[in-house]
This record gives sequence, C-alpha cells and structure tokens, in this order.
Amino acid sequence: MQMRPATATITAPVAASDLPKPPTKAAASEEQMRAKAKELEASFLAEMLKLSGVGKSQESFNGGVGEEQFSSFLTDEYARIMVEKGGIGLAESIFQSLQKGAQNA
Repeated sequence: MQMRPATATITAPVAASDLPKPPTKAAASEEQMRAKAKELEASFLAEMLKLSGVGKSQESFNGGVGEEQFSSFLTDEYARIMVEKGGIGLAESIFQSLQKGAQNA
C-alpha cells in the first residue's frame, strides 16, 4: 500500500478590516424596536381579521372542533405574512414613535 503525501490548503490571513462588524448597541436597539413594531402591527391585524370573520368555518363545510381550536393560529399567520409583505404602514409609524421616544429619553 502506497501512502500519498497529505495536501494542505493554506489561506491568507484575514485582515481585521475585512471581518464583519458586530452591530452597534444603537443598531441592535433599532432592530429590536422595528421587530416589536411589526409584532404589534401583526397583533392588530390579527384582531381585525378575526372580527372580519377570517378563519371562521363555512356553514356548508364544517371542520369540527379541530378547526375551531386552530383557526386563531391561521389568522395570526395571515397577519404575520401581511406585515412581512408591507402591512398597512402601522409598524413604520410605531417604529418612528419609538425612535422619537428613545431620542428624548
């Protein structure tokens, strides 16, 4: 049995300036505020969808107890997707208000 010499790949060291920068405290806080604003808009939209009848079973075809129990999850997911696709602009208004409040604090 003949042994092959091991081959190693040598890479150039990475300069510190090429490394990704960790988010600053302000950027992390801004991301958290934006996420909370989107979460609040999704909650608002979910309630509006529930009141409009989205997720309720149709009279002709009833999904039973399981449908009643899980319809709120479907409505919440609809609301979350709506927000991710742009929503109604409520999240942006909330985010701007949160930013102003943070600047004044």
